[in-house]
Amino acid sequence: MTLPTQLVLRALLEEPDREMYGLEICAVAGLPTGTIHPILARFEGLGWLTSRWEEGDPHEQGRPRRRYYRLTPDGMEKARQALANAQNKVAHLQHMRGRLAGGAA
Repeated sequence: MTLPTQLVLRALLEEPDREMYGLEICAVAGLPTGTIHPILARFEGLGWLTSRWEEGDPHEQGRPRRRYYRLTPDGMEKARQALANAQNKVAHLQHMRGRLAGGAA
């Protein structure tokens, strides 16, 4: 799992029951829109997210229409599992790197 994917999941899990629009997710994750939208589309395709376009006329507010995203209950569980797995892989790699560095001396 890529670091940007992990950052998007972490952003969504900060308040998992709240809808967030794309630029909010960008701000929390610290990533540009061109990076997060393919990730969001992939998770929506997997059923981890639902999305909806805001109602009303955003032009009255002088901005583009917002698309809101929310983790599904299954998505929350899978996101937490995916982040835990990613963390375990990093820990394992760090452990192995330490063993290799220690064994080379």
